[in-house]
Amino acid sequence: MNPDQAIDFVRQALLLVLLIAGPVLLIGLIVALVVGLLQAATNVTEQSLTFVPKVLAMAIAGALLLPWMVSRLMDFAAQMFTWP
Repeated sequence: MNPDQAIDFVRQALLLVLLIAGPVLLIGLIVALVVGLLQAATNVTEQSLTFVPKVLAMAIAGALLLPWMVSRLMDFAAQMFTWP
């Protein structure tokens, strides 16, 4: 393996990490924004009110997206192991 191929594999791996983690993190960001707006509108400053919905939404998103994530990871692993 030459350095150019190694750099390409690392680039592909980093893009895959962004692609897999992106949707779950985006859902967490949206939920945090909505809860933050609700807290600002109602003047409620409870810390657990922001943490619990965000964790639940991210866990549900992770569970729903798990088959897609696993298939992407398996495709990448197959590509890595079948390299000539």
